[in-house]
Amino acid sequence: MATTLRDVARHARVSVKTVSNVINDHPHVSDELRRRVREAVRALGYRPNLAARTLRTGRTGLLALVVPDVEAPGLHGLAREVVRAATRQGFRVVVEPHGPDTGPPAPPARAGGPPGVDAVLLVTDVVPPGLIDAHLGTGTPLVLLGESRDPRCDRVALDGARAATDATEHLVDTGRRRIAAIGARPGEATGPAQPRTLGYQRAVRRAGLDLPAGYLRTTAQHRYEDGYRAARRLFAHEHRPDAVFCYSDRLAIGVLRAAADAGLRVPADVAVIGIGDSAEGRYSRPTLTSVSADPAFLARTAVALAVARFDHPDAPPARITAPHAILPRESTRPAG
Repeated sequence: MATTLRDVARHARVSVKTVSNVINDHPHVSDELRRRVREAVRALGYRPNLAARTLRTGRTGLLALVVPDVEAPGLHGLAREVVRAATRQGFRVVVEPHGPDTGPPAPPARAGGPPGVDAVLLVTDVVPPGLIDAHLGTGTPLVLLGESRDPRCDRVALDGARAATDATEHLVDTGRRRIAAIGARPGEATGPAQPRTLGYQRAVRRAGLDLPAGYLRTTAQHRYEDGYRAARRLFAHEHRPDAVFCYSDRLAIGVLRAAADAGLRVPADVAVIGIGDSAEGRYSRPTLTSVSADPAFLARTAVALAVARFDHPDAPPARITAPHAILPRESTRPAG
């Protein structure tokens, strides 16, 4: 027999109303009562009745996490934190991919239509054409996690320019002087990769370093093979770089393989740094130095922005910058 609100209330020694308030994250509940109710929920394995909630509130209790690639490095950690944050708010999470192989995800149900999801968290640096318009047309809260910008949407993201500057300056601090970069987008004057380009160039100028032609390599995407091919060209350069800043860990791991194939030692001959703090980078050989944005912060903030939008649909869109840190590993040991 399914556990009910009344069972949870009896176990926690509180009223059914208090249990409901805690589950729906109402603010006017003391920390002690909130703790007792949550302990009772865990002990009894209570799961909210989504059908009843939908009838009562018009909400389904579902959040959609829309991702460009379910196998992307770093995504598993972010998805895990989104599930944790959403669960604390009484929601369940569905994951849906979007990308060149899947096409754009279907928008949630339109207002007044059949129940869909209550909010969408969109993880992307490049938004498919029309996707934001389709979601906003439903009145469903949409939060962007990534460096894609749209003035109509709440967004939480890494500061790409600052992260790139810090990554490049880390290479300078380890004694590197010929620093190349991989990951700019071809012909991109503005867009999600541009802040990283500007941050890299800023750090190079601050250090008084030369930037030979060909040191800034563009890639169509951020796949392992894109990093590999760009690095092979760099390693054939007349002035071979002694360090490479990569706009993502995937590109950086491709660079590690290219260095090995070219007979170069990492980090003795060339240092490599990425962005993303992926599991692949933590277990590569050598391990990959990377810039990490706190996935728990990203998840908590994105879920909080979505929930706040339920009660304040006309509030100005929020712009939240996630903190980041350099995680030094074997691929950037100081030059001897």
